[in-house]
Amino acid sequence: MSVTDSAPAPAPVHDDAPTPARPVRPEPGRAGRRSMRARAAIATRLDSGGRTVLATMRSGPPLTVRATAPGRVHLVSTAAGPLGGDDLALDIEVAPGTALEVRSVASTLVLPGSAGAESLMTITARVGAGASLRFAPEPTVLAAGCLHRAIVRLDLAEDARVFWREEIVFGRYGERPGRCHSRFDAVLGGVPLLRQEFVVGDPEIDGSSAVYGDARCVGSTLITGRAPETVVGDGWAVLPLAGPGTLVSALGRDAVELRRRLRHGEEAATPEGVAGPQS
Repeated sequence: MSVTDSAPAPAPVHDDAPTPARPVRPEPGRAGRRSMRARAAIATRLDSGGRTVLATMRSGPPLTVRATAPGRVHLVSTAAGPLGGDDLALDIEVAPGTALEVRSVASTLVLPGSAGAESLMTITARVGAGASLRFAPEPTVLAAGCLHRAIVRLDLAEDARVFWREEIVFGRYGERPGRCHSRFDAVLGGVPLLRQEFVVGDPEIDGSSAVYGDARCVGSTLITGRAPETVVGDGWAVLPLAGPGTLVSALGRDAVELRRRLRHGEEAATPEGVAGPQS
């Protein structure tokens, strides 16, 4: 397997005024749906009482953000996709001393578009000093024929606390997956913490016992903070990183098994005070 003065704070930008998505090109055979370039953003700040508030919630359909609790946002897909040709981006800014949790209401289904068109999803997150970010959306499903690239860039303050989970499902039931190239870069205190890259969708590689074997799902969780010793379980492993962090990796025959195995690894790896989502 191998993603902040004393001046009055600005009013938050809410998701009821979404950033218009810019059509890129028609998608033959998919009536009413063109590939799109869309940008969404989430930012936090501290209020006068020292509580986390959402300073910015800007949607760019199909990326729509909804506040579901103080310091918690759910991602909602308001159109099919990502679709081949889409260029989607999510920007997350967690201000010093604040806490943010990002989830999603459902899995993300990556679909093919016009012949050979690649979809791109870029997530950039900056987490300030003493801030906390928990990112745990539902799995990404690679539909047959899709061509997808996923990029995650994390810029973390030295004492930032982060729990970042990603899960990928190799196609819908009974179908082979499309192709996905995933790149994950995390920098902590200006020093590289994790560089990870992997590809899904090459039958000659995916089925190798040295890669995915008979697994249909792959997942990983990055957790910052004190790292435990290396632990290996049934279909999962905990790997201490050179910096103050841990990478949990897991494989599964389905999404349920993958989530269960990731939870086992997260429980073995989670430092006190950085517990992850319970689902």
